[in-house]
Parts: sequence; C-alpha cells; structure tokens
Amino acid sequence: MNKSLNSTALSPSTVTVARLADLRRQFRQHGIAACLIDDTDAHLSEYPPERFKGRSYVSGFTGSAGTLLVTENAAALWTDSRYFLQAEAQLADTGILLMKQRMEGVPSPEAWLGGQLPFGAVLGVNARCLSVSRSRQLSDALKVWNISLRDVGDLLETMWGNRPLMPSAPVMEHELRYAGLSRTEKIARIRAELAKCDADAAIITALDDVAWTFNLRGADVPCNPVFIAFAVITDDMAQLYIDAAKLPLPLQTTLTQEHIVLRPYEHIYADVAKLTGRVMLAPDTANQTLQASLQTPTIIEQLSPPTILKAQKTDTELQHIRRTMLYDGAAMVNFLFWLDQTVGNVPVTDCEIAEKLNWFRSLQPGCCGVSFETIVGHDAAGAIVHRIARPDNALPVMRQGLLLFDSGGQYLSGTTDITRTVALSSPTPQQKRDFTLVLKGLIGLSMAVFPANTPGCNLDILARRPMWEHGINYGHGTGHGIGYFLNVHEGPMSIRQEYNKITLAPGMVLSNEPGIYREGQYGIRIENMMCCIPKTETEFGRFLAFETLTLCPIDRSLIDFSMLSSAETEWLDSYHARCRAELSPLLTSEVQAFLERLI
Repeated sequence: MNKSLNSTALSPSTVTVARLADLRRQFRQHGIAACLIDDTDAHLSEYPPERFKGRSYVSGFTGSAGTLLVTENAAALWTDSRYFLQAEAQLADTGILLMKQRMEGVPSPEAWLGGQLPFGAVLGVNARCLSVSRSRQLSDALKVWNISLRDVGDLLETMWGNRPLMPSAPVMEHELRYAGLSRTEKIARIRAELAKCDADAAIITALDDVAWTFNLRGADVPCNPVFIAFAVITDDMAQLYIDAAKLPLPLQTTLTQEHIVLRPYEHIYADVAKLTGRVMLAPDTANQTLQASLQTPTIIEQLSPPTILKAQKTDTELQHIRRTMLYDGAAMVNFLFWLDQTVGNVPVTDCEIAEKLNWFRSLQPGCCGVSFETIVGHDAAGAIVHRIARPDNALPVMRQGLLLFDSGGQYLSGTTDITRTVALSSPTPQQKRDFTLVLKGLIGLSMAVFPANTPGCNLDILARRPMWEHGINYGHGTGHGIGYFLNVHEGPMSIRQEYNKITLAPGMVLSNEPGIYREGQYGIRIENMMCCIPKTETEFGRFLAFETLTLCPIDRSLIDFSMLSSAETEWLDSYHARCRAELSPLLTSEVQAFLERLI
C-alpha cells in the first residue's frame, strides 16, 4: 500500500477507498472475481488478535461482527443490529453498501454475489480463516450461479503496512484452586467423550477450549484470557501446538511431566495428516485448511468435547463465580455512588466514565482486567448498542436523560458481564414505560421454569413478549453463554430467536439482556448473569430454572410500578433485598447509605 495512506491527514473513507483498490489489484493475479474478508483467525475466533482483523483494516468498520464482500465494481458489508448505527457512520463515503442482517428485503451475501458476478466466476477466500461449515454453506448456496471458491491465502499480507505481528504474550497457569479439575482429569473426561462416539482422536481448535483443557490462560487477545494454540487428544496422547516461547520454563517442565507433548504451532497441519482412524472435528471452529489436511476417511463432525464440558460449570466453579459476583457488585455500587456525586457537579465525558468504572472493578480481589471494552452511551449515544467511548470520540455527559453502561471483568475466579441504565434527571413517561417493559422482560426470563432438554430459543419470547405487545423489538440476542475466566461470549448455548438445537442444562451460565433502542433518543438495556439450575422433578419429568447471579440495584426511578404484576414486584423486592444483604458488608458506611436510597 502507498505509504501516504498512513497519513493522519487522510479521511477514513479515503483510506478505505484506497485499500479496496489495493485489494482489487490482486484479483487478476489470483484469477478471482471477488473476495471475502472477515475479522477472524485460524481458530474462527469471534475476537481475534489484531493481526487478523482484516475486515476492519480494509473497510474501517470496527464492530465485532461483520462480513465484507468485494467485487471488481462493488463492495458490501453484512452486520447485525448491534452495529447498524456504527456501521452507517464508519462506512459513509467509502462506497461499501451496508447490508442489515435479518432485515426484510436485505439479500444474503450469496444472493448479492450471484447478482454481481458472471456465471462461473470464482470467489477468493482464505481457507485458514474460513470454517468448514461456512465453506460448505457458501459453496452450496453459490452453486446456482456456478460460482466456486478458491483458496487464495491471505491477500492482505502484501498490502498491510505495519501489520501487527503474531501475538506473543506469556501463558500462565490457572491454579487448581480456581480451576477445580486438573488437566489430567479434564483430558480423561475428553477421552471418555471420545469413547462414547467411538472416536480415536479429537482436534481442539477453539482458543477457549484449548485454554480450558490445559488450565492455562494467556493474553493474545484483548479482554479474552486465551492464547494462540491448537490441541490434539487421543487415547494415549495429548499434544499442545503452541509457540513454546510463551510458556515459562517451569510450566514447560510441568506439562512435560504430565505427559503433554509440546509441538510448534504451525506443525498442526502436517501432524493431523498422520492421524488415522475416526477423527472428531468441530466444523464451526475448525478451518477449511485443517480439514483438508486430514487423510483419514472417517471424520466425525460435531461439537468439540471441551465446548460442552466447560459450558456446564462445576460446583467449584459456581462457588467461585458467586463470590466474584460479590466483588463485581461492590465495584458497581461504588461506581454508581461516584457517578451520582460527579455528573452535574464537574465536567465529565462518557470516556472518563468508562475509565472510572474500569478502575473501580480493578480494585477488586483477583481482577485481571475487563472482559470486553466498556460500553457507555448517554441519551442518543445509548441507542448505538455497542458504542465504545474513546478519547477521540468522547462526548460530554450532563445531568439529564439516560445513561447506559455495559461492562464486565475478568477475575481469576470468573468472568462478569452486566448492563445498567440509570436516569440522570426526571425520566419522561415514555422512558419509564420503555424501561419497565425491558425490566418485565428481564424478570420474565429470570422467573422461567421449563422442562429439561429445552433449547434457549424456546425461552427467548419470555423476554420479548412485554415489548412485542407494544410493537417494540430489539435486534440482538437475549442471552449468551459466559465463560469462567474465559471468553465473555461462550457457546454452544444461547437464548435468542434464531434456532439453536443445544439444550440448556444445569451449570450453564448465561446473560439475560433485553433492551429497547430509539435512534436519536436513547437506549435502555438491563443485563444480569444467571445460572441454569435444577428446579423440581414430577411425574411429568425434570424441570429447570434460573438463579440470578448478578448483584447490583436496578434504577427504581425509571420503573412504572403500575405496569408490574405482584409477582414481578415481589421478584424485584427480593432481588434488591439480596443486593442489600450481600453487598453492604463490602461497602463503606457512606456507600451503604447510598445503596439504601437506591433500593
């Protein structure tokens, strides 16, 4: 790329237009008519290292979800409703069309390509950053236009000046007192799952699966304590593919003594070619190059064993998580007290508010940082679902309107995720109605009792129904799984409208986060973490419920209590009684008095 494009004098849209031109210049060399660019790595990570954020580099759109397709004469980017407003701003004047996923009349990426390319054209992809399932889905959908896929490798390597290097942060051990199960025990459990499927080997590709399996944590990805690695588990062997320089020598010795074989990261592709028998592979997190490297005729495509095992938290993990919620709740109440004393009395921006929230959390025992970039939105900015406030886009926050803040922490003893919306002045009737509808959705899901083997998509309506009755909806999911000192977004379960066959089970920890977003006015979201627990067993079978884990008051000034049922009011009063009883011992007398006023 021309070095002048790095000049800060150039507008973002000008830089994007030039980068699209650089990309298109490679089309003829590779014999392609279009290319697909995602922000992901060889592990199909939702949050990859900076080196692999190619879609962000080319398009200028920095949201965590999005797919960019570029042809000779056009470009389009697909993203979900969390990022519509952000994408509109960041793609302005670039020539890239914004495709709003799941909106009526918006074509799929495949349909759009079919209308852009001639019959028999070739789409260029980087097979190391394309999952087996996505590659198959693309190929099948494009057959009607006879469009084929071609692995062209990393097209950005020659044009991305000063590209970030492969991350090399040191790896640490997640101590047994936190992990609860040793590496040996976890590997034994994985081998038991292999035996159930009559499989001879499992290739573990997702970074959080690898970290969980070996009780290791890293810092290769901001906010996610994971490290770049693959693993292969067989009946008699456990191999970890990693840059060994990340491992302190004593840890290398420990792993070797536990019969874990350390292999260079890049050797995974040659080594899997030597596997025989029945090999288990997760098609959503295994890249196409990895699968193509396998020579065995029998590939078992299903979820990786650690994906299921780590989703159901053990009693030890849940005990730590509940303790972590006390620390996180205390940080939140201290922050709310600071917010009450600060806004309107001294000038403050949303960026400074985010930094202060992070600071309060950092004071808590075992805190290792944030679990995602803190989101703060005041009034109209709150309608931008994932707005990250930074010094270069900071906005002043006055003592008026609504303030939304979504944040979380990484602790040695768990991962947290919480959203609260508070009134900075007397709320309007519409604001109170909207907030109460969101609260009713939160409570409705919190109080759910449901049969075992129920998928989360069957519960999503409990959070949306109060809003749907008023002709209101939100575009994001209601609940995602949450890791244990791991990724804040963890599968395989979810609570959202889209079908997900994975059923909820005791020990699964999820978010509960309905919201309402009025463009140009405000955003409202309330989010708690909750754990799936056994409820009862009758002649009709086993029933499950949710235990709310998060401890932080909900702004009563925004509630229209006439809209709540007696059961909903009772739930709220009980929740606030828990907040008072469990958080007060961790607060100063001054902040305790503030908490009493809140609830």
